[in-house]
Amino acid sequence: MEPGPNKNGSRSSSYKKNKSPLYSSSLDGLISHGLLNSWRAMIRLFKIKDQRKEEAANANGRAPAKKQSAGELRLHKDISELNLPKTTTIAFPNGKDDLMNFEISIRPDEGYYLGGTFTFTFQISASYPHEPPKVKCKTKVYHPNIDLEGNVCLNILREDWKPVLNINTVIYGLNLLFTQPNDEDPLNHEAAAVLHDNPRLFETNVRRAMAGGYVGNTYFTRCI
Repeated sequence: MEPGPNKNGSRSSSYKKNKSPLYSSSLDGLISHGLLNSWRAMIRLFKIKDQRKEEAANANGRAPAKKQSAGELRLHKDISELNLPKTTTIAFPNGKDDLMNFEISIRPDEGYYLGGTFTFTFQISASYPHEPPKVKCKTKVYHPNIDLEGNVCLNILREDWKPVLNINTVIYGLNLLFTQPNDEDPLNHEAAAVLHDNPRLFETNVRRAMAGGYVGNTYFTRCI
């Protein structure tokens, strides 16, 4: 398969067909970037405030606040330990009272999707980590592994999910979808066929979609 553009807009001779471990079972060998000290501090602050509210309620004779589920406790731990790639940001649209629903935005710095911004929603159930997060892409994207409704094909969100995996694992997996799109396990079969048969046309279609416009009969909103 012909490579996508690197950071300088040229193609890398070392680009290889996607055989990432995230399409099978694990993230062995991936390198983390950056620290989330501010988010860790925020989570600690939330916990302190909640504890003080509960203590005040008890002092006033009111019933104590509802205890957090095991899923919420595990999610707090995951968030406090996040180590995001430099291409990724996280936001909690509903504020501190709803950490079970959040968004991440990915801005790839290499490959076909260089310069685009793609936002994903995460919904975490009370059964987490025994069931994986529900992840959807809010940004319409021309991609073999993301369909036009935002469903994401990533094995660690399906049959390869294990409770030892965490939010950081999923975020790195989503980043790899943009640097190593996989034509062997598609949701968008048309995009996968073009990637397999004509990588240059695939690149043209990706750039057209990110710039805002039609690819075939489908209109894509600008995301670059």
